[in-house]
Amino acid sequence: MHSFKDLKIWQRSMELAKAVYETTATFPGNERYGLTSQINRAAVSIPSNIAEGAGRNSPKEFAHFLSIALGSAFELETQLLLANSFGIITESSLSVLQDQLEQIQKMIYSFKNSIIKKSNI
Repeated sequence: MHSFKDLKIWQRSMELAKAVYETTATFPGNERYGLTSQINRAAVSIPSNIAEGAGRNSPKEFAHFLSIALGSAFELETQLLLANSFGIITESSLSVLQDQLEQIQKMIYSFKNSIIKKSNI
């Protein structure tokens, strides 16, 4: 069991979720139950799954939840790209969020692989 609050990957994911919420707060009201909601859920899912996996009893389960977090990261990226294509998010805001997201995706992937390698899963 890991202390998820000490994990850099969780800390960065929390920062990203906050930045995403700040960004979606500027979205039009008619998107509140559409893309805004989807984007916010995907952003929250990343650190949530990292935390849940860290609390599990086995490296295999932790790796599984990291896979889910990675999937949520790619889902978030897709939704942000859609928001940009609809003109809801600016190119500069998208770029900042994508940079953070890319770092997190790489961190999740590497961390998951290190857990698998150490545990011979």
